[in-house]
Amino acid sequence: MQKLTMYGVILSSMVSLSACSSDSTKSEVSTTQNRESTMKQNSRSQSNYLVVYYSEPESEGTDAVAGASRAEYENRIVGNTALMAEWVAEQVNSDIHEIETTEPYPGNHEKLVDQVKEELSQGMRPRLSSSLENLEDYDTIFIGYPIWWSDIPTPLYAFLEDTDLSGKRIIPFSTHGGSGFSNTISTISELEPDAEVETQNVLTISRENISEAREEVNDWLNDLGF
Repeated sequence: MQKLTMYGVILSSMVSLSACSSDSTKSEVSTTQNRESTMKQNSRSQSNYLVVYYSEPESEGTDAVAGASRAEYENRIVGNTALMAEWVAEQVNSDIHEIETTEPYPGNHEKLVDQVKEELSQGMRPRLSSSLENLEDYDTIFIGYPIWWSDIPTPLYAFLEDTDLSGKRIIPFSTHGGSGFSNTISTISELEPDAEVETQNVLTISRENISEAREEVNDWLNDLGF
């Protein structure tokens, strides 16, 4: 399956626009190398579960706010949403698909905030470079994303508007900077009206707590029956 990797190679990063972030040069190099590794296709899990996630790193800045969208975990820098996606994929033994755009977003915090605010307010959609094939192989799809201005990211809008998930079970999870899910689950339900979207047993984690949240993620998945 194109653009699918197993959980162990997920090392990209996310941005939660309640407080976007960036990191040091060392982290930037690590993130770039790990993002390249997600392009490689490993052997598939033979599972009918799939994790789909979107994450966008900020590549500039080293101040205190700059670490907000990234977590240090097992001696590596990982995006908050990507780290959650990794844990989910590991526990449910699933394939994973990263949503990526053809044009990169700004690495600067202020420029990124301004751009995504404009995209959301004007209904703009970025062109995606990643594609998802063999969708019929999956019954349950976990969808992970950061919260952008109390909304889902525009690349996730593009993915959901272009991908028919009718008949699938969708289980959302997210990372945030203080807004929780906001109204994003309702938005996903509206975009995929013929899918079964989980609305009650869902999980969102603050960026402040992500590094220590693995047990919380596992407990949530256990409650869901995984």
